[in-house]
Amino acid sequence: MKNRFAIILGFATVLATSACNKDFLNQTDPNNQPVSAYFQTENDVLLAVNGIYQSLRSSNAIGESSGLFTEERSDNTGRNDSQSNAGEPFQFGDFSLLSSNTYLKSHWVAMYQSISRANLVLTNIDKVSFANDNTKKGYAAEAKFLRALIYFHMVRKWGDVPLVTRQLTTLEEVDGATFRAKDTAVYSQIVNDLLDVVNSPLPDFQTGANVGRVSKAAGNGLLGQVYLTMALTIDNGKKNENLTKAKQYLEACYNMRKFGQLKEIPYADVFSVEKKSSCPELIFQIVYKQGDATYSSSIAANNQAKGETVNSQKVATGVGGNVTGDLVNEYEANDLRKDFSIKYANADIVKDWFITKFRDASDAAGKNGYGGNDFILMRYADVILMLAEVNMYLGDNATAIQYLDMVRARAGMPDYNTSMQNTAYSSKFSSLKLAILHERRIELAFENHRWYDLLRTFTTDELVTYFHAKDQTYFGIAKVANFSKKDRYYPIPFDEYKLNPEKMYQNPGY
Repeated sequence: MKNRFAIILGFATVLATSACNKDFLNQTDPNNQPVSAYFQTENDVLLAVNGIYQSLRSSNAIGESSGLFTEERSDNTGRNDSQSNAGEPFQFGDFSLLSSNTYLKSHWVAMYQSISRANLVLTNIDKVSFANDNTKKGYAAEAKFLRALIYFHMVRKWGDVPLVTRQLTTLEEVDGATFRAKDTAVYSQIVNDLLDVVNSPLPDFQTGANVGRVSKAAGNGLLGQVYLTMALTIDNGKKNENLTKAKQYLEACYNMRKFGQLKEIPYADVFSVEKKSSCPELIFQIVYKQGDATYSSSIAANNQAKGETVNSQKVATGVGGNVTGDLVNEYEANDLRKDFSIKYANADIVKDWFITKFRDASDAAGKNGYGGNDFILMRYADVILMLAEVNMYLGDNATAIQYLDMVRARAGMPDYNTSMQNTAYSSKFSSLKLAILHERRIELAFENHRWYDLLRTFTTDELVTYFHAKDQTYFGIAKVANFSKKDRYYPIPFDEYKLNPEKMYQNPGY
């Protein structure tokens, strides 16, 4: 219980990060003050909000190295090493995940730590007097967005999860909160939080030193995605209502954009370290600091394969970020996104494709690979393709195709109607639904969207059929045939389940 107490409540001092502009990444120790005495000034609240952002960076949460919980669960990436770390990472892509998996438990813990930090702010913010009420409302909106974001990740991965929305201060309160709330209740809380965000005094976009903080554009985009997901995965008789709301908020986000056509923004610019603070396609990102041993990005160096130099000056000794043959085969001929996103490595220990989408081979990053890549959580190509999706489900294929073609045009690809005359394309993507899913896969590869896209697009039975139809040849030793109905959700970590097997009931099949 002691471990769970620390996990759910965030009872430790998690408040301290520097308030100096983009230094909100850096943490300091505010003399380990107890929570009851901590919230005295506006700056104390700012530090606490910064602490929520800092927690997102963890590879166990949703930071740049969290692809184990998303991309490796999908058909985009994987690994052929079933022995390292007791074989636990391999279980995700092999669909042989155990509830005792320590990586799964670490993911659960990290997510609740972020939620705890948000609850800490929202429970205590009223103790502080603000010179400007909009400042207070803005901090609360940031905390609510980040809480909603994490719960959105959790409800899609586990279904019913404990729903905690306030700071808990006693063991009795912890015990009372240790139960799985229904997914519909979790979604209701997510929506309520995000409605407060879109109605808050936050700016449409953050600029300058505040890039990386929550904005109204991010709030509208996430709320639109939530409604779209609810429409397709929650059977509550409100599908069309939720689709209509998804369209409303996605359009609101799209109409806030500061560019004309997507094709005006080169694909490479989206991931450029030099342009990460100014690229108008970016809506919300986790910020990393180039050259900083503690707060730099390692995604470029970690993805690089032996013998290659495109990602980083750091010398690679392994296979890098593995790409499945299944994804490689889905790229269309002459798609510029392929050459930018993946490359074949010829080193003897590799002889395979690796991820090149995230690059920082600058002298500033150096031979240690201290890159400046931000990890993008939301950008306009994602929003545009969700608008294609929602219009398709609402029966407006013409508008859906217009949005789809915006993304294809930027990639130098023929429009949808022309492509459908190509047998190679139409045989693979025989419906507009599959064409949109394909475009999302190629456009957003390695940005941790693919697994959620599959969950949203297919029913559980359809997912089983989908994975079983895959050619095992393109997945190495991870067996796609292992996928079964239970794999729609992750198991509840065993340590959490055993706290109360009745209220923390296990997902079916585990």
